[in-house]
Amino acid sequence: MPPVTLEEFDDDTCLIYGIGNVGRQDDGLGWAFVDWLEAQGRCPNAQLQRSYQLLLEDADLISTKRRVLFIDATKDEAVTSFTLARPAPKMDFSFTSHAISIPAIMATCQQCFDRLPEVHVLAIRGFAFELEMGLTPAAQRNLDDATAYLRSGEHRLRPATSVRRCSATLPVSIYGLVGHESVGHESEEFE
Repeated sequence: MPPVTLEEFDDDTCLIYGIGNVGRQDDGLGWAFVDWLEAQGRCPNAQLQRSYQLLLEDADLISTKRRVLFIDATKDEAVTSFTLARPAPKMDFSFTSHAISIPAIMATCQQCFDRLPEVHVLAIRGFAFELEMGLTPAAQRNLDDATAYLRSGEHRLRPATSVRRCSATLPVSIYGLVGHESVGHESEEFE
């Protein structure tokens, strides 16, 4: 598949979905990314959404889209700044009333609606998740790194030239980070 630019998310068949909780410090990274898009006037034609957690109903939401970008904070210490990943649909045991993984949403979409959009995940490294408003300076730097990369004319949302196949956590839950499910996916990490 050819590389995808952020501008290719700028139509009404695309969804950009920030996951997190701005009242829990760096857990607000997903929402902060959507805030950046709005402040910069980027992707005004895409559907922009913020949510504390993924819900089973999100399988229906993504079934109506051609391309989806999920943005969430990650606690994964192996991530130094941010990663871009193409998760695979997978039914897993993350489904509870307070947690469902992105791969499980994708698998539900595929099973119930017989279609699957192109899904990307931008995971931005966070450091503190206490009940407090505002990002830490380190998380803000990582958000700035991710937005600088995405705003550059050279940018592509794509697997790296030498893609590493890995098991990594895609954190999704009531606060975006409580439940971590391990899934295989292609990813590209940035420092």
